[in-house]
Amino acid sequence: MVGHLPDETTSFVGRATELTDVEHALRTHRLTTLTGPGGVGKSRLALRAAGQSAEHHPDGVWWVDLSPLTDDRLLLITVSDAVGLSDHTLRTPVEALCEWLADKRLMLVLDCCERLVNACAQLAGALLAAAPGLTVLATSRQPLGTPGEERVEVAPLPLDGDDEKSLALALFRERAATAAPGVRLDEPAVAAAADQICRRLEGIPLALELACARLGDNSVEEIAARLTSRLDVLTDQTAWPRRHRALRTAIGWSHELCAPLERLLWARLSVFSGDIEEADARAVCAGGPLGPDDITRALTGLADRSVLRRDGTRYRMLDTLREYGALWLTELGEERVLADRHATHFAALVREAHAGWLGRDQIAWYGRVADSHSELCAALDHFLTADPAAALEMVGRVGFFWTCCGHLHEARIYLERTLDAHHEPGPDRTRTLWAFGLTVMLQGDHEAAHRFGEQCSIAAWQDKDPESMLSAAYLLGLTSLMMGHTQAGHTVSDRALSAVRGDGFSYPSQLRCRLVRVFALTGLGRLGEAGMEAATLRAECAERGECWTRSYADYQLSLISLLTGRPYEAETHARSMLAGKHQLRDSFGIALGLDLLAAAVAAQGDGERAAGVYGTGQAYWRMVGHPQRGTPELAAVRAECERSARESVGDPAYETAFGRGLSEDRAAGLAKALQGPMP
Repeated sequence: MVGHLPDETTSFVGRATELTDVEHALRTHRLTTLTGPGGVGKSRLALRAAGQSAEHHPDGVWWVDLSPLTDDRLLLITVSDAVGLSDHTLRTPVEALCEWLADKRLMLVLDCCERLVNACAQLAGALLAAAPGLTVLATSRQPLGTPGEERVEVAPLPLDGDDEKSLALALFRERAATAAPGVRLDEPAVAAAADQICRRLEGIPLALELACARLGDNSVEEIAARLTSRLDVLTDQTAWPRRHRALRTAIGWSHELCAPLERLLWARLSVFSGDIEEADARAVCAGGPLGPDDITRALTGLADRSVLRRDGTRYRMLDTLREYGALWLTELGEERVLADRHATHFAALVREAHAGWLGRDQIAWYGRVADSHSELCAALDHFLTADPAAALEMVGRVGFFWTCCGHLHEARIYLERTLDAHHEPGPDRTRTLWAFGLTVMLQGDHEAAHRFGEQCSIAAWQDKDPESMLSAAYLLGLTSLMMGHTQAGHTVSDRALSAVRGDGFSYPSQLRCRLVRVFALTGLGRLGEAGMEAATLRAECAERGECWTRSYADYQLSLISLLTGRPYEAETHARSMLAGKHQLRDSFGIALGLDLLAAAVAAQGDGERAAGVYGTGQAYWRMVGHPQRGTPELAAVRAECERSARESVGDPAYETAFGRGLSEDRAAGLAKALQGPMP
């Protein structure tokens, strides 16, 4: 299936009428919002309805989880990431997203809009106006209020009748069978207690699941009695809305029955915005009576009680339960302390990733930074208010990772905000200026990037820091190449390398400057020198397990092989580059590599396969949002690729193969390219 929907990890009970209503709404309206209180099952219903509607959306059904977001500025970027757009242009995110969706027939599911209702409403309106084939399904505790919105209220599960009519009781039985297989719900007293639980919890699915999670330690009758006593107390309180009381009762009762250390961990985990690794929980949440080893046991206990949900090695807390934990964190007076710990921990992670960039764990660090994206944004948001100097250090170190992984808009937002918030000169500010310049360059504004390179050069001279000087030279050299000033690119990189001692791996930007020098030698036509230097660089990187530079060394070796009439060697290097860029999740690098691979295959006389690879490459170029880029000499190589491929198979066959590569799933096209020709 094209698109992405989360896996359904539990059985789906009832909701036939609501499903019919939602399906009708999706057929007759372009914007449908499922509304209702927290825990009522909006997301679960949306997931099932979206899955059943997939066949009507040839360009896919795409799920966007908005629960980690608290900042409107990240909404568009989050939606773009979810639909596979990794925009590398200077357009605003809304312009890029509107253009990306304009000719597509797809469904966008915006889950948990309640924190960003106004922003979601504006976005939905803009996208629906720009993309006539778009359907939006949203979940929110309140309507978006957009013109043309069809609202479907999601009510609690029905309570009346036997199992066939009381869907609440049916859900209770399903979840009870999973939580405590030995419980016999067919005994009259137990069945009556189960029915009482369903009524006391008003058929709210999350409340029922929390109650069932207690069956390992309590009988059904005990749960019914305790819920009754709690609800009687809560009924006398008027501060809590009537429709939320049952859920509050179930959450509060689950909270009371947790061990003290589990309750403390529940509160402290609320500082996380997304999925949680155990190592991160131990680093952020330990303290006082809660030791690191206690956290492992408490995580297991909270998962057993359905407060957390396991997803492989990670844990996830539902937004409703996170909100409850945050209330207790405030009651404990630890809100600021935990926010400080959280930000400090993820700043340390970024520091380690930056220090480990040159080593064998480089790919793992890219993955770690990518998987921690929402937490890094939260940490930077905190530092921008609480400690701008810490924000400056952190964003400068993470900026390069973000630009390589396609998070250019987020990088630009945070780099600009941080530079405005903290003006103290030094290596951290120089690094942040460099990352900003690199971001601008990748968005296509080479002249502005060159100006940032000049600012970095001045700042680096003041810093007297080798890495600052090499970073400035890398930015100046690369932008010079992109602007067609090849000799200047060679000069600036060569001078910087001559001025800094070391074995070529002493500083991250030392490697990058070596790469710029190879690019420049190729552009100057000094192919023998370029090939020797690229081969040396590649071998050194391979020996040390470094991937990013090695991939671009392969890129240059592939290009040099093409220019010197060795297409089979060019194909080998292009495929090696693609493998590295795929591991690094670098869409821009993949697009470059596919173009080179297509050219190498065309030079071998296999025009049809070349056209297919070239089509897949175009799909990646569209994803990054701009015409094909690379150093200037690549344009001639692309043109020759297309000419020779068309000549070898004819225009009709070329267009058919190109269209197939362009239209098929990008991941499948890349896998086919990496696999090579069929024997």
